[in-house]
Amino acid sequence: GSKGDGNGNSRSQPPQGTDLNGRRGPTDPREQTAPIASGPDRGTQVTVEIHHEDTSPQLIKRLSLGKGSQRLRGHDNKAFQKTEAPRPPGAKDLHAYPWDKSSLKSMPVDLQQLKKLDAYALKVNITNSVEELVKALLKQARTDLEKVRAIWMWICHHIEYDVVGYHNKSQLSSKPRDVLQMGKSICEGYAELFEHMCSLAGIQCKKLSGHAKGYGYKTGQTFTGDSDHAWNAVYLEGRWHLLDSTWGSGSVDDSFTKFTYRYNEFYFLTHPALFINNHFPDNSNWQLLKPTLTLKEFENNMLHNSNFYTLGLLAAHPETPVIRTVNGKASVSVDCRPGTLFMFKLKGTDEHGLMTLKRHGMELDIYPQKTGSHKLEIFAKPSKAEASDDVYKCVLEYVVECESVDKAMRFPKELHQPVGPSWFSERQGFLRPSHGEPVLHTNDGRCSLTFTLSKDISVLTSLHADGSSSLAEDMGRRHVLQIHRRNQIELKVQLPHAGNFVLKIYSKKKSDPGNYDYIFNYLIRCLNTEVKWPAFPRSYSKWLQDYEILEPLSGLLPANRNVQFKLKMHGIAKVLVQAENTYPLTQNKGCWEGTCNTSGCREVFVMVHENANHSFYSHVLKYEVETQ
Repeated sequence: GSKGDGNGNSRSQPPQGTDLNGRRGPTDPREQTAPIASGPDRGTQVTVEIHHEDTSPQLIKRLSLGKGSQRLRGHDNKAFQKTEAPRPPGAKDLHAYPWDKSSLKSMPVDLQQLKKLDAYALKVNITNSVEELVKALLKQARTDLEKVRAIWMWICHHIEYDVVGYHNKSQLSSKPRDVLQMGKSICEGYAELFEHMCSLAGIQCKKLSGHAKGYGYKTGQTFTGDSDHAWNAVYLEGRWHLLDSTWGSGSVDDSFTKFTYRYNEFYFLTHPALFINNHFPDNSNWQLLKPTLTLKEFENNMLHNSNFYTLGLLAAHPETPVIRTVNGKASVSVDCRPGTLFMFKLKGTDEHGLMTLKRHGMELDIYPQKTGSHKLEIFAKPSKAEASDDVYKCVLEYVVECESVDKAMRFPKELHQPVGPSWFSERQGFLRPSHGEPVLHTNDGRCSLTFTLSKDISVLTSLHADGSSSLAEDMGRRHVLQIHRRNQIELKVQLPHAGNFVLKIYSKKKSDPGNYDYIFNYLIRCLNTEVKWPAFPRSYSKWLQDYEILEPLSGLLPANRNVQFKLKMHGIAKVLVQAENTYPLTQNKGCWEGTCNTSGCREVFVMVHENANHSFYSHVLKYEVETQ
C-alpha cells in the first residue's frame, strides 16, 4: 500500500527546492505492528509490561539479562532482541503546546558526542540483508539512543527519495528488503525500513501516517482525503519521540524530478510542538502534545520550515500565512536570538518595503504597488556565519492580499534593506544615533543627524533621489556636510527639492588605503514643494576632517555682495579668500574670519598657507556665485 509522499527541506539559498510533500495516492489502511524476532537467547533484552485493569498499559521496567545484551554476535539471527507491540502514548509522553522556545529536540542529544558514531554509521556498506546491516550498525552503539541514531544516520545518507516511483506508484514496493536493495523509496518505504531496523535492534518504533506541509504545499491550503506522508515514533528513555527520515535525507527540486541528498538534523527527535508545524498525524494522540491541535488549526498555522528553527528564530507575527493590507500596508515581525541578518522579497524584489533590524529580530512594513495576491518571502542568515552557511535561507512565506495601493509609499530604487541604524551599524562603529527610526521627515528640507564614532574611521555619505531629478553622484555628496567634534560626527543634510531621498553612509578604517564599505541608509521624506536648497561648498583633500564651516554654508553665493566668512581651522599659517580680488582672513579664537566681495567673478576659492615659510597655497573650498 503505497502512499503519496513527501520529503522536505528548505532551500539552501532562495531559489532552490522547497519543503516537499506529496500529492495524495491510494492508501493502505492496515496498521502493522512491529515484527517480533524469533526466540530469546542468552543476552537478550526483555521488556516487561505490567497491566493494571484501570490504566492504559505503562512500560514499567526494562530488564537486561546476561552480559551480552549490548552487542550482537556472529551470524546468529536469533540473537536479535525481542520487541513487543508498541504501547500507545500516555500522559508522560506529552509536551506542552505552543513551543516553550527551550530546545529543538524532545530529549537531550549531545551531537558532538555522537560524531564518532555518525561517522561509523555512514561508512557501513551492507545492502543485501537488513539483519546484517543492523548487526553492523549496532557494533558501535551501546545505548538505545545510539542504536536509533546509527539507524537514522544510515538511512538518511543511503536511501534516496524515488521521484520516478512517486509518479508511478504501482511498481513501487515499500518492503524493507526491497527499499534496502533499491537504495531508494518514497516516505512509506523510509518509515517501514526505519521501523523494521528498530525492531531488529530491540527498540520500540511505530510508523505513523498523516498530512504534511511539504512538496506541493500551497500557503493556506486545506487537507482532505487520505493521508499523504509517513514518518516514525521511537520509544527512548521511557517516552515516545518523533522523527522523519525522509525529510532528514534531503530535498526534491520544484519540478519534482531530482532528489538532492542534504542531511537535515532538525527532523531527528524533533520537539513535538515544532513537528506539528508541518506533520499532522491521522491519530491525534501521536501529536504527543497537550493540548492537541485540530486539522483546521494545523491548516491555518503559519508554516515555519526547519531553517526557521535551526537559525535560532523564535516566533513570527502575524501567525497566519495570509495577510491583508490595511490602507496599502502590511506588517511582519520576527523574534530571534541576537545577531541574525534578514532580507525579504515581495514578488521577487525588495523595493516595496521598509525593513529594520532590531537587537532581537526584525520589523518589516510592506507597501505593495499593485493590488492582488503577492508572495512575500523572508530570508535569514547568522551574521557571524561559517563560510558554508553564508547564504540567506528562506525562513517564512506569506501571501499578501493587497486591496488598495499607497502610491505615496513608493521608495527610491537606491534604498537598501535594512533601513535605519541597527546593531549592525553599531558593530561598524556608529553608536548612539540621534535618529533611531528608518525614516526622517523634514518640512523645511533640512535635517541633521549625529553619531558617536567608536572606531577610528573615515565616513563617506551620499544623497540619492529617484526619477528625472536624480542627483549626479558628485552633487549627491555635496548635499550632505560632515562636521566632526572629537569622536562625534554630525551630518547636515539640505535637500535640493521635495520628494523621497536616500542618505547612504559608508566607512573605512582611517589606516586602510582601500575603498569605503557601505554600512547603512536612511529614507528622508519632504513634502514641501517650496524647498530648494543649494549644495554645500565643494571641499578638497587639504580640508581636514575636523575643520568646520560656520559661514557661509551655502555653496552658492549671491552676486555683487559682501559675504562674511567664518571657518574653524587649525595648524595653518594664513587663509585667503580669492574672488575677483584676494581677501585675507584673520584668526580669532580658533576661527578664521573676514569678508569678501563677489562682484565680477563666477567662483570663489578658500586657500590656505600651511607654513609661513612656504610660498604656495592649497585650495580647501570652492563656492559658485549666482549668475546675474
